[in-house]
Amino acid sequence: MHCFAHPGTEAVGVCIVCGKALCRDCVASDAPRLVCKGCSGQPLFGFEYRSEVSLGSLPFIHVCTGVDPVTRRPKVARGVIAIGNIAVGVVALGGLSLGFFSLGGLAIGILGAIGGAALGFGVSFGGLAVGSVAVGGAAIGYSYALGGAAIGPSIIDGRHCDEAARAFFAQYVSGMLPPHCR
Repeated sequence: MHCFAHPGTEAVGVCIVCGKALCRDCVASDAPRLVCKGCSGQPLFGFEYRSEVSLGSLPFIHVCTGVDPVTRRPKVARGVIAIGNIAVGVVALGGLSLGFFSLGGLAIGILGAIGGAALGFGVSFGGLAVGSVAVGGAAIGYSYALGGAAIGPSIIDGRHCDEAARAFFAQYVSGMLPPHCR
């Protein structure tokens, strides 16, 4: 096999990004994988926006999706407001999100989490919700839980309606409490 740019030169491998044969002179990076000089200039496959305004070392807004062409790992959005497939920030929105306030498929939030699976220490809403106050299909609450199936010290579910949970949730969602709990 010969190099795509130097037909008379024997290739040492194939670029992991574009699939072209490479000689030693055309290799831009060989760790962890071979990448040609043309592909190494591409920061990522996908989209990236990083605001010029920052708070310390974090950009105020970081939007990032895609895959690093060299490592083939997903890119991570990191910022005060982070938006991406994987997002880490004060406010994080993504498929997998981690922050003080998180929204995503799997949301892990310190103060609040909303997602398919929402885990946190504060308020959590989701199909599976775990938190101090948990609301969801399956809700596990350290203090209060409201859901189809609820576990915690004070719960409202299809069969149970604790007085403490009813008093707590009535201040926020009184019209949405189940009929057996009004």
